[in-house]
Amino acid sequence: MSKKSVAIIGRPNVGKSTFFNYIIGKRIAIVEDTPGVTRDRIYAEATWRDRTFNLIDTGGIEPKSDDTILEQMKQQADMAIELADVIVFMTDIKQGVTAADQDIANMLRRSQKPIILVCNKADKFGTSEPEELYEFYHLGLGDPHAISAVNAKGMGDVLDAIYEALPEDDASEEDGEVIKVALIGKPNVGKSSLVNYILGENRMIVSDIAGTTRDAIDSEFENEYGKYVLIDTAGIRRKSKVTENIEKYSISRTLLAIERADVCVLMIDALEGVTEQDTKIAGEAHEAGKGVIIVVNKWDAYEKQNGTLENYTKEVYEKLSYLSYAPILFLSAKTGQRVQKLFELINQVASQNAMRVSTAMLNQVLNEAIAIVQPPTDKGRRLKIFYITQASTKPPTFVVFVNDKKLFHFSYERYLMNQIRKEFGLTGTPIRMIVREKNEE
Repeated sequence: MSKKSVAIIGRPNVGKSTFFNYIIGKRIAIVEDTPGVTRDRIYAEATWRDRTFNLIDTGGIEPKSDDTILEQMKQQADMAIELADVIVFMTDIKQGVTAADQDIANMLRRSQKPIILVCNKADKFGTSEPEELYEFYHLGLGDPHAISAVNAKGMGDVLDAIYEALPEDDASEEDGEVIKVALIGKPNVGKSSLVNYILGENRMIVSDIAGTTRDAIDSEFENEYGKYVLIDTAGIRRKSKVTENIEKYSISRTLLAIERADVCVLMIDALEGVTEQDTKIAGEAHEAGKGVIIVVNKWDAYEKQNGTLENYTKEVYEKLSYLSYAPILFLSAKTGQRVQKLFELINQVASQNAMRVSTAMLNQVLNEAIAIVQPPTDKGRRLKIFYITQASTKPPTFVVFVNDKKLFHFSYERYLMNQIRKEFGLTGTPIRMIVREKNEE
């Protein structure tokens, strides 16, 4: 089930990143007094009262020479509305209500999304509500919350308000039969064209202009292979080209789409080959533990000769070495060539990503692997592996109990992972291995 999202928006230097860092308990966002320091949106998982949600830290509205402040405010508010199930609108109680605050509030009121108004920097006020707070009622967004993100004052009340405002999870998302598929890749590789071909209708706007699809768009779909939700995402550009706020929102939208997905279809342009951008996008899906299929699109336009398919496959795996487990499919979204084959792979990869292996079978494979290649030694001490068990799925995660973690060399871990793959397949899914000493809980 995908988590709901909470976006923090507001002017620069009102304390959004300090608020974000306190809630997630880590110093991820850069906190400085210079307006506009948070240039990319950062998101992290947060939990309050047993409810987990994505907390999104946004960059403040930054004036640009080629854009008006009001237009950028509108972009930020519009995209926050699109992304978030709940919006935390942060203001500065010391500065009072500014014209920019009023403009943002006007846009947010029309969104019909739950909005929590927060007045930060109430550092020196006592236990009673400060008089300065009452000015913020004029924004028409309900009761304002006075907090000090620096001193952690009033944070529990805001988190309670977030908890109460979060909508219930959709019952449909609990249906394990529906496979959520995120189409990821850099701009203009044909993601929307593939969705349009599959749906048999012109659901997305398809053009040759990179970045046409700005948001992730869900399309429910059913065919003879099963039920699916296709998530078409905006492509991730190189950082140097990410200059507009709207592009920054698209990046985080893609990352959230990856998190929501069961299977990620990484689309590569056959004519361009694997680029540095492709490796970064693929890395996000791999690190998130998602099932991955590599799709080489526009194969109909690629000039072929004997051995072309084999050589191209080898080159892809060389550049995406950490995705050696991912199957590759060569297709054409334009002509529909091999598109039906994609659904067979999606079903297979989703099943493998959710595979659970019995402890007895795992330990049989472990014992055979140890008999073939003895565990390593260091200064006369030999690694002893007592047993292995599976802790979780999506991705399959295994816990290995040993006598000394320091002796468990990465090369031997990789060997055991390869033996597990050899026995159980696990096509298209990363696997994780956690090493614990036997006396650990």
